[in-house]
Amino acid sequence: MKIERVTLRHIRLPFVHFFETSFGRSHEKNAILVEIQCDGLSGWGECVADEGPFYSYEDVETAWHILSDYVAPALAGSLTQAESFPSSVARIRGHSMAKAAAEAALWDLEAKNKGQPLWRLIGGTRERIACGVSIGIQDSPEQLLEKIGIEVEAGYQKIKIKIKPGWDVEIVERVRKQFPEIPLMVDANSAYSMQDTDHLLGLDKFNLLMIEQPLYSDDFIEHSKLQKALRTPLCLDESIRHARDARHACEMHACGIINIKMGRVGGIREAIRVHDTCQELGVPVWCGGMLETGIGRAHNIALSTLENFLIPGDVSAAKRYFERDTVVQSIEVTADGWIIAPSEPGIGYETDLEWIERITVRKRVF
Repeated sequence: MKIERVTLRHIRLPFVHFFETSFGRSHEKNAILVEIQCDGLSGWGECVADEGPFYSYEDVETAWHILSDYVAPALAGSLTQAESFPSSVARIRGHSMAKAAAEAALWDLEAKNKGQPLWRLIGGTRERIACGVSIGIQDSPEQLLEKIGIEVEAGYQKIKIKIKPGWDVEIVERVRKQFPEIPLMVDANSAYSMQDTDHLLGLDKFNLLMIEQPLYSDDFIEHSKLQKALRTPLCLDESIRHARDARHACEMHACGIINIKMGRVGGIREAIRVHDTCQELGVPVWCGGMLETGIGRAHNIALSTLENFLIPGDVSAAKRYFERDTVVQSIEVTADGWIIAPSEPGIGYETDLEWIERITVRKRVF
């Protein structure tokens, strides 16, 4: 594909309700949208870097720098395809979220160019995906229980709640008392250390699907030690940066499950490699979320159609987060907790360009 134009847009979109993790509380979504144009078609990608360097060293500012100073100028006017893009930016060390946004736009563009849904182009095998939901730390246990009740009623097949020291075992106990049968998991976002092992053992009695990333974001060794002590499977998120990490973590028995986020691993191509590695080793995966707008959410839907995504992901309905989204057709979940993979070419959702321009706070065209 001969790339004619690359457009970067930094948008700000308010959340319907604040979202809090062990990193802090957010009230709006800052994101960079990448639009790549060729032969009258536009491909779209979304950078999932946060407004601050908490989940990752990448944030909106570092991503804007990498995309505007290195990636976009190199793409504009080039002859490229999605499959070869990772090798073309390999000399840029790190900055996976910035790279992934551009690669996602190329995949969307290529699928539209070929007249195929993206999920079929990348080898998806299922026409619908199972949906879970992520619920942040709330102002009170009662507020958390109320929110869980709403999401259970909405049909979500997995409930994930965020935990941190002081908001963990007692909270999970209250949730289990009110909802004894729901598929439930907890996510710590690296809030604990091995000194908390005895405390974390208290979670074993609640029949959790998994405990996600309890320890350091760059660790396999201590997660392996903790996994030996726990009956509950550990899931690694921040620790998995690419397929090599996935293989090492699985071979060290540092986890029993892996969360794949295409932004964290550098794009769809590497996400597929992580998926394939885990499938080879018999480790199930699921698709994590970064509070994406509809553009990023649509890419997650496509990824989640791959065969080894055996656990409901965080790809929930957009209306949980935004009153008006970046796509025209709202991404919706069926009453029994499924999203139907779109049949239209590319990501399958039309971008709401008028609204995107209104919420854009800076823009560069190459």
